Amino acid sequence: MASTDKAARRAKFEGAWNAIRDELLAHFKSCGMPQEAQEWYSRNLDYNVPGGKLNRGMSVVDTSEILLGRKLTDKEYLQAAVLGWGVELLQAFFLVSDDLMDSSITRRGQPCWYRVPKIGFIAMNDSFMLEAAIFHLMKVHFKKEPYYVDLLELFHETTYQTEMGQLIDLITAPEDDVDLNRFSLKKHSLIVIYKTAFYSFYLPVALAMLFCRIPTSYTLPSSPEPVAPYEVAKDILLPLGEYFQVQDDFLDFSGVPAQIGKVGTDIVDNKCSWCINTALAYATLEQRKILDGNYGVKPTEEEKEQAKKMAAGKNGEEQGYLGEAEKRVKKVFEDIGLREKYAEYEEGVFTKLNQMIDNIDEGAPGQQGVLKKQIFISFLGKIYRRQK
Repeated sequence: MASTDKAARRAKFEGAWNAIRDELLAHFKSCGMPQEAQEWYSRNLDYNVPGGKLNRGMSVVDTSEILLGRKLTDKEYLQAAVLGWGVELLQAFFLVSDDLMDSSITRRGQPCWYRVPKIGFIAMNDSFMLEAAIFHLMKVHFKKEPYYVDLLELFHETTYQTEMGQLIDLITAPEDDVDLNRFSLKKHSLIVIYKTAFYSFYLPVALAMLFCRIPTSYTLPSSPEPVAPYEVAKDILLPLGEYFQVQDDFLDFSGVPAQIGKVGTDIVDNKCSWCINTALAYATLEQRKILDGNYGVKPTEEEKEQAKKMAAGKNGEEQGYLGEAEKRVKKVFEDIGLREKYAEYEEGVFTKLNQMIDNIDEGAPGQQGVLKKQIFISFLGKIYRRQK
């Protein structure tokens, strides 16, 4: 039943995208853009925006309904969906440009946009257009709303924060220059919070809060101190986003392709992941030497050929054959008890987040204009002990 409901919600959200996309293309055409450019922009939107899980965008709609305590009207739904698709456009802008910076090969099971024939470095301008589309949509749909400037500032600030995180990541862990001395758990936390948590977790909720007219401060009879709901939300959602990324890092090491839908590549790609940073914090001198000598080392041509043969022998399925260097790194991870340390981390953060959620004061039963625990309970429920 729940999966059917989720499928229906997704279908409705995607239906809103069709209207939003048509609106963007109509505006583009009205600017006198030639047919060739119209087709290019249309393909850019279709290829890069709607193909993901859509969790970020749909969270705006879900959070709005929790805050209002009811289903949205058709007009409200479209506005909330525009905000949600604004988050998805921002995500698309980040991914298209990030893939170019990282020389990535595939994204969401298809070639990265810049690798599509005839696209190349034009992808950089295409990414700018995806970002600019957000602000065009905000102007069309929210110019008359009292929180219009707040929306603009929120999108701009979140974009800046994400770009800060991207910079730290790029200079800390370049794929072709391995130096584990640059890594630390503190650095990992900073990268994750700025590069992922702000736009993936705080942004959708803060957009819904603005849309539902949640003020920046309010007082409740049960508390002498005024509540700052946006700060309360941020204090919960940033650690939640960090937990989500730590999970991702751990699954990259521990999960198999059939489970997580991909082959883990963090070790060979020199990623500044939670796994390597935790290993560095606990490694003996001998284990540190192994990590220094093998982390970020690509498989040899011979190992790649062996991987192809193994894949061919398994009905062409990708098996994630490990090179010798990656095997050595994984053995150190196992020897320091990374699985146990992750389980301990997960339970600790789950307990802490639940305590923070419990401390939210919702005021009187059914009171409007205040923060609701269910927003955060819902997020945490989707993440806790996920396996993919």
